[in-house]
Amino acid sequence: MHWHNVTSSAEINIMYKIFFPAAWLLLFSCAQKNTQDPSDAVQLSNLAEKYVRLGLAIGQYDESFVDAYYGPDSLKPATAKADSVFPKDRLLAEVAALTNDLKVLEGNANDTIARRSAWIASQLKAFERRIRLFSGDSASFETETKELYGVTVPVYDTVHFKTIAKKLDSLLPGAGTVNERFQQLANRFIIPKAKLDTVLKTSIAECRKRTLKYYALPATENFSLEFVTNKPWSGYNWYKGNYRSIIQINTDLNIFIDRVIDVGSHESYPGHHVYNMLLEKNLYRDKDWVEISFYPLYSPQSLIAEGSANYGIELAFPGDEKIDFAKNVLLPLAGIDTTHINLYFKALELRDELNFVRNEVCRGLMNKTMTEAEAVYWLKTFSLMNEQAAVKSISFIRANRSYVINYNYGKRLAKQYIEKKAGSSADKKWEVFGWLLSNEVKPDELQ
Repeated sequence: MHWHNVTSSAEINIMYKIFFPAAWLLLFSCAQKNTQDPSDAVQLSNLAEKYVRLGLAIGQYDESFVDAYYGPDSLKPATAKADSVFPKDRLLAEVAALTNDLKVLEGNANDTIARRSAWIASQLKAFERRIRLFSGDSASFETETKELYGVTVPVYDTVHFKTIAKKLDSLLPGAGTVNERFQQLANRFIIPKAKLDTVLKTSIAECRKRTLKYYALPATENFSLEFVTNKPWSGYNWYKGNYRSIIQINTDLNIFIDRVIDVGSHESYPGHHVYNMLLEKNLYRDKDWVEISFYPLYSPQSLIAEGSANYGIELAFPGDEKIDFAKNVLLPLAGIDTTHINLYFKALELRDELNFVRNEVCRGLMNKTMTEAEAVYWLKTFSLMNEQAAVKSISFIRANRSYVINYNYGKRLAKQYIEKKAGSSADKKWEVFGWLLSNEVKPDELQ
C-alpha cells in the first residue's frame, strides 16, 4: 500500500528556505576560519570518497550494514564480491590507513575540515568493530556500545525498575499483577487491522502538518507506506535519496493507539524521513559532502538518528496534545471507545522510563549473564510487555545486538541537549532539533 504526500503551492513557494535565524546558527556552528588551504579541502574530499567506497564494500558482505546510500554510482563496488570469504584483514587495514590519513586533518585550522574529519573518523571506529563482529569476534555489551555508538550506557538494577513499576501498581485499577492490569488497559486500544491504513495515514499527515510549521521541506519530498510481516522491528524507514522514503510497518503484533502516533512520527515527520532529507539537502546537495550520502546502520550516526526520532515524537506532540489527538481524531476513526484513554497515556508515561530494561536484557544476553527465559521474565515483569512483544524484542536483540540503546539512551541525550540549549521555548526546541538533523554530530557533543 502506498501513500504519497500532496504539497500545496504555498508550501512549494517556501521550499528550500532555511528557517533557522542567524543568531541560532552562530550559536551552534563553529566560526569558519579564513585559513582554508584548497589542497586540504581536496584531500578531505578524496578521503570522504574512500570512506564511502569502504563502507559500500563492507556492505557487499554484511547486508544489514548499509542503511542508505544516495551518492554517485561511481563509488559503488565496480564488481561483485570476489568470493564468499569475508576479507576481514584487508578491510581492517583499509580502516586503519584511512583513519591515519584523517588524523592529519583533524587539527586543521579550518573548523569545517577539522569537524568533518573527526566525524568520519568516529564512524570508522564503528566500521572496525562491526568488521570484527561480522567475522565472528566476540565483544562485551560495554565494548560494543562504546565502539559502535560512541557512548557508555548507564546500568540499572531491578530495584530501579521495581520503583517505577510500583508507581504503576498504584495507578492501574483492577486485580492481578501490574503487567496483567496494564495489558487489560492497553487491549482496549488495539487498532483493528482493517482500520490501520486509514488511522496511520491520518497520524502521519498530522505529524507532517506539525513539522511544516517549522521547517520548509523539499517540494518533491514523498514516501510510500507498506505493511509487512516477519520482521524483528515494528517500523522501518528505507531512505532512497532524492527526498524519498519507503516506510514499512510490521503487523506481526497488535498495534496500539500510541504506536500509531509514535511509529508514524518516528519513521516520518519529524523523524527519519526528515532527518535524512535535511542531511541530503544541507550537506550533500548544498555542500557536496559525499560522506553523508552513505549511512552505515551500525555507527554513531544511528544514536543521533534514533534518539532524535524518538525525541521528535514529544516535540511534535507536547504536553497533552498526543492524548487530545488520539481521543478526538484517531480513536473515533478506528471505532474505539475513548474511555480510560487519559489513564492509558499516564501509564505509558511511566512505562517510558522502563524502556531501559531492554538495555539490561541486551547486556545480559550479550555478556551471557542472563538466559533467554530470564530475558523474557525481565521484559514482561519490568518492561510490561506481553509474551509476544517480549519474544519479538529478544529477536531484535539477537539480530541487532546493542542497537537497542540508540532508542532510549539516544533519546535521553537528544532531549537533554536540546532542552539545555532551548529552555522551554517550543520555537527554539524546533530550531535546535533542526540543527541536530542538519549537521554531522558526534554523540560526545551531546554529553
